[in-house]
Amino acid sequence: MELSEYTRFDAVGLADLVARGEVSAAELTAAAQAAIAAVNPRINAVVENWPAEDEPVPGSTPLAGVPFLIKDLAVAMAGKRVELGSRLAAGNVAAEDSFLMRRLRRAGLVTLGRTATPEFAYSTTTEPVLYGAARNPWDPERTPGGSTGGSAAAVAAGIVPMAHATDAAGSIRVPAASTGLFGLKPTRGRISMGPDADEVFNGLAVHGAISRTVRDSATLLDLIGGPETGDPYFAEPPRRPYAEEVTRPPGALRIGLLTTPWGGREVDAAISEATRQAARLLESLGHRVEVATMELDVDWEEFVLANARLWSANLVTWIDGFAAAFDRPVDESTVEPEMLASYAWGRQVSGADFVHALDVRNRVARSVGQYFTGHDLLLTPTLPELPLPIGTYRHGSEGADGHGWLAHLFHRSPFTAVFNVAGTPAMSVPLSADPTTGLPIGVQFAAGYGREDTLFRLAGQLEQAAPWAHRTPTVWAGANPAA
Repeated sequence: MELSEYTRFDAVGLADLVARGEVSAAELTAAAQAAIAAVNPRINAVVENWPAEDEPVPGSTPLAGVPFLIKDLAVAMAGKRVELGSRLAAGNVAAEDSFLMRRLRRAGLVTLGRTATPEFAYSTTTEPVLYGAARNPWDPERTPGGSTGGSAAAVAAGIVPMAHATDAAGSIRVPAASTGLFGLKPTRGRISMGPDADEVFNGLAVHGAISRTVRDSATLLDLIGGPETGDPYFAEPPRRPYAEEVTRPPGALRIGLLTTPWGGREVDAAISEATRQAARLLESLGHRVEVATMELDVDWEEFVLANARLWSANLVTWIDGFAAAFDRPVDESTVEPEMLASYAWGRQVSGADFVHALDVRNRVARSVGQYFTGHDLLLTPTLPELPLPIGTYRHGSEGADGHGWLAHLFHRSPFTAVFNVAGTPAMSVPLSADPTTGLPIGVQFAAGYGREDTLFRLAGQLEQAAPWAHRTPTVWAGANPAA
């Protein structure tokens, strides 16, 4: 199968070819491996790849036989390394499959490797010391975002049609917006984080995927969603498969428009215009769009401080655990400067501080929930700026402590973290491009708790009204012949 043909199909389309016997899963695997060889040297998205282990039954699921990649964090594949982008965890091998990995296997996906992430996923760029910077296929001198930057770069470049992702403050939506892809952060509790963790970052983090088409993300969520025994959160099961929602009319939705982020930072003119353009498109489709505010019940500084306490206290346990497991020091030889600063700051977080941070989480969740009693959705930019050049992201944060580093992250991505704290679903949709650089621009839609159905309906409508699948980046596997 030539790469020019392989990259024309999304995951559901490839699985259909396998089910009809027009191509074998082995041929898809060979194409994906050829794609890695063709483009990965230019984008550094895949940090390790391996031969296929599973032999899915054609047609057994809507995704059976499709090549897939997992992020180097939060999902464990028995016998494979999971290093969290850190020298401290280098060589760490999973003893067993995590719950999500078992579901990915049952979904018929053929997992071929792991993708780049910043150290401990603690950034919205992907520039770890361990494996080097992942690069944006639209402009390899720029970041693909983070923390799921490797997966986003791999999907955008055509290596695989979709890939695993996680999101604790925007790590699905940020790279999706940076690379022209669709990315939906599910509701807290929709996908199990177990068995080794009951929750990550105290419920802020969720599993998900980044894909080129809406139906791929919906179909995967149908196959991997649902609780496991012992999970601390529960999201009500959907009324029908999400894959069916993609083709259902959303009806006339009441959508709030927010273009100035909490904290008040400036938004680039091209981003603001793209968001207003999305609002005009929504109105042309029969939706009601109105300027709105969403109160958080806390000021921005308190919101950032609470997140810093939750993030850094969790980081302490990760770093201490790996240091003990591998008998390694916690210093500049094993841990990056921002993480060392966050680790030191996190060790000073008291139990009372931590409980107060959980109270902030509760207040924000209640306030966000109240907003959705009067609106179906909220529309915002996904990011306030275009993807930054590699190497510039840390500028302005030199010497920051753990609180300062988190504040820097949230300054770079001020629209996304609120919905992690609230636990509500949100998605980035690649509706626009910057007229000067051609770089993609994503807009974010957020919905009430458990309302992925509304998001998928609207996303399906937008994908038909303003298609994006025909747009391909500079680094594109489809431009290379099969090996």
